[in-house]
Amino acid sequence: MEAIVRARAAQQWPARIAAVISNKPDAKGLEFAKAHGIPTAVVDHKAFASREAFDAALQQAIDGYQPDLVVLAGFMRILTCGFVAHYAGRMLNIHPSLLPLFPGLHTHRQALAAGVAEHGATVHFVTAELDHGPGVLQARIPVLPGDTEDSLAERLLAEEHVIYPQAVRLFVEDRLSIVDGEVRIAETTSF
Repeated sequence: MEAIVRARAAQQWPARIAAVISNKPDAKGLEFAKAHGIPTAVVDHKAFASREAFDAALQQAIDGYQPDLVVLAGFMRILTCGFVAHYAGRMLNIHPSLLPLFPGLHTHRQALAAGVAEHGATVHFVTAELDHGPGVLQARIPVLPGDTEDSLAERLLAEEHVIYPQAVRLFVEDRLSIVDGEVRIAETTSF
């Protein structure tokens, strides 16, 4: 989230960040957002008896800010089909693997166990199937001899901080479309 906020400011995208909403009252991102003049809200998932009730409250909070795009950043909860459908084609997530490889948790461990030569991250549109939405951008890094989950995660995080803001900017510039389940990126025109 911080990388996206900083990229938007530095590159002067024609967009506003409507709000930062967290399901954790102590999330550090809330402090960062407040320090940058971005409205914040908390919808604590622990206050709800069901996933559906939480998602309904989260949707209401999000819709109150009228965003064109919902960007999941560090949000580690599985969303209901109804919630995902409400934001179809306008909700992005980043996953630390070269999807479709290694969906779900512990991706760095999975990559090392599989003995792959390269690992990476994928920015994708969110669909009801976990970590299977149409991919927007990927970053690739080599798996080095002696890599651990931590070293792989650290090197990959730097790349995630590049591609996630790029993908959001592509959306802001109306350059992304989904055609037959695949993302198309429109070229820019220069005069």
